[in-house]
Amino acid sequence: MDVEILLYDGFDELDAVGPYEVLANAVEYADEGGSVRMVTLEDREFVTASHGLRVGSDGELVEPDLLVVPGGGWSESGPGVRAKYDDGRIPDRLATLPETTDVATVCTGAMLAAKAGLFREKATTHAVARDDLAASGVEVVDARVVDDGVVSAAGVTSGLDAGFYLVERAFGSEIRDRVAREMEYEPRDDVLVV
Repeated sequence: MDVEILLYDGFDELDAVGPYEVLANAVEYADEGGSVRMVTLEDREFVTASHGLRVGSDGELVEPDLLVVPGGGWSESGPGVRAKYDDGRIPDRLATLPETTDVATVCTGAMLAAKAGLFREKATTHAVARDDLAASGVEVVDARVVDDGVVSAAGVTSGLDAGFYLVERAFGSEIRDRVAREMEYEPRDDVLVV
């Protein structure tokens, strides 16, 4: 499984790094080949996250098996989801992904998927964006993780739970449990599958 995590200036660090670690461990343990990469919409060397962490990019977004879209900065001016939502380039690119690419959002990254028209019916997001997500026509559900074809995770730490849900869906419970033991994390099973 090839996984890409889409970075942009102002993304929340844990929204990207949490799922990255869960998925990278799973790809390694499953031993079926694949990769987990941090990517950007356009080729650049580094991206600066919301708390100042500089993260290197592994290249440009292509067409992975799974794309994770982190959130960050919805209610703030400056870089982050709000700026990318208004700019429109990320939602436009998400709308052109092939049907073979699964998409997962973390936190306010759901707003980018909503603007791209990816949600069928239900989703979740961080509390600061719930009203805006609902205004986009999506039924906002009070769950840590929602799967309506696109997997959405509520707030920052729920990205870990989304990662574990995606691992179990792709590789089974044995790999999920092994990753959980390695990370010393107890995934919450607050998942709504539509």
